[in-house]
Amino acid sequence: MSAAPEHAPTMARLSVGQRLGPYAPVLLLAAIMATGHLAIPATSSWLTLTLSGLAMGMMIFIMASGLTLVFGLMDVINFGHGAFVSVGAFVGVSFLLLLEHMSGASSLTLNLTALMVAILGAMAATGLMGWAFERVIVKPVYGHHLKQILVTMGGLIVVEQLIIVFWGPEEIYITRPESLKGAITFAGAALEKYRLVAVGIGIVVFLAMRWTLRRTKVGLIVRAGVENGEMVMALGYNLRLVFIGVFVAGSALAGLGGVLWGLYQEVVTAHMGNQTMILVFIVVIIGGLGSVEGCFIGALMVGLLQNYVAFLEPKAALISNIALMVAILMWRPMGMIPVVKAK
Repeated sequence: MSAAPEHAPTMARLSVGQRLGPYAPVLLLAAIMATGHLAIPATSSWLTLTLSGLAMGMMIFIMASGLTLVFGLMDVINFGHGAFVSVGAFVGVSFLLLLEHMSGASSLTLNLTALMVAILGAMAATGLMGWAFERVIVKPVYGHHLKQILVTMGGLIVVEQLIIVFWGPEEIYITRPESLKGAITFAGAALEKYRLVAVGIGIVVFLAMRWTLRRTKVGLIVRAGVENGEMVMALGYNLRLVFIGVFVAGSALAGLGGVLWGLYQEVVTAHMGNQTMILVFIVVIIGGLGSVEGCFIGALMVGLLQNYVAFLEPKAALISNIALMVAILMWRPMGMIPVVKAK
């Protein structure tokens, strides 16, 4: 029997690291959860913190997913993304206050209906706002990163002041829909109902985005545009229109994240979007530009690590996520699952 050619790939020639490479981000996520359990041996406390971390991660993913596509496809550094989070939160709260008779009822159906109306209203408002933001602020500075940072940060400040004009400078405290208050007990752990809902919404958004990007023609154009925009335009596709659609979708997702984040904290402020941007940018960076899967795994890592460390040493929570980002960039400088080369 003749020997295999020298160039023939065999599993025997692959090192363990090479075989596990594609699964490394998921394994790292599992390692964080396992390490958290070792540091917090009480299973009930660990389960409670894990659910809280997953819920937090899902909301960060929703806010960051649109931004990572804007980064990857449009090469736009949008520091104004937090403005859509804040506007979404305030619009959503306004709808919930108008539908207080539904959100305060004891019916789960009425509660979820009120929540969906608030979410759809917030997404519509921030999607429209995103279209105007792209047309007026972002379009003139394509290809100029320093100008993008300056004008989008200026746009964020302007929007925050407009929020104060329309809704006032005071914090608005809100209550969750009646059926989403409280917790259920599982294995001795108190699992908040709202956080379970937030996890469910995050999974649905992730699966919907993944299906759209991988199974539809629009998703194919978006992914191709991320990898080689010039070739897509040469094939006759209007990539400019795709740019606008991605920006609007990303803004709408930020609005959805704002509603969920506001209900998570049970208070909304004009600056809440700006405050969340640190975590959002950490997730975008460690996930990899243009990668929805990387963004998803990165957000879960950030949420879990933040909750575990905050339980053990509250003052080190934010530092731990920065340390995570540094460690991942030293391991994979392009992020965990990069889609495009750094521009």
